[in-house]
Amino acid sequence: MFERKLWQSVPGLLQRKKQAKIGICLFYQGSFAKLPNGGSAMTDDIDQVLITALMEDSRRSLKALANLSGLSSPSVAERLRRLEERGVLKGYTVEIDPKCFGYQLQAIVRIRPLPGQLHEVERQIQAIPEFTECDKVTGDDCFIARLHVRSMEQLDTLLDRLNSHAETNTAIVKKTPVKRRLPPMA
Repeated sequence: MFERKLWQSVPGLLQRKKQAKIGICLFYQGSFAKLPNGGSAMTDDIDQVLITALMEDSRRSLKALANLSGLSSPSVAERLRRLEERGVLKGYTVEIDPKCFGYQLQAIVRIRPLPGQLHEVERQIQAIPEFTECDKVTGDDCFIARLHVRSMEQLDTLLDRLNSHAETNTAIVKKTPVKRRLPPMA
């Protein structure tokens, strides 16, 4: 089921996979991703299948990836190595539920440093491990951060550490309807 869904997620690839099984040659249809250094990382349909499969389960074996892509395990390993070298794949990770460690609340905190306090606020955010993500943004607030805490009291204590250097505006996360995901590859 997942294999069919995966091959359907890349337009036209399922049909080309079927054709390849009966001896018709696959043709290249790829896309270019811009890299930070100004270059581009060319990814073809098979790269996109591998990336999509790894996004679904980063522990997937080379053999499983080979079965999904129609390549041999050594070919998959080589493709992954090249994707890593080009910076397309930056790492493999696990997703952990903070609630399993007692962090029952998640908050989004907008942070506006007081004049002259920008760097100090950034240092303090980096020093508080309960801040699990933080983006420096444009607009009225300089930072938007995600914070995991065990209680409202802990939230107050952590935000009090910032209050002498910044104004904060906090929203408690009730639900996450869209989990972290990548934008479309093509």
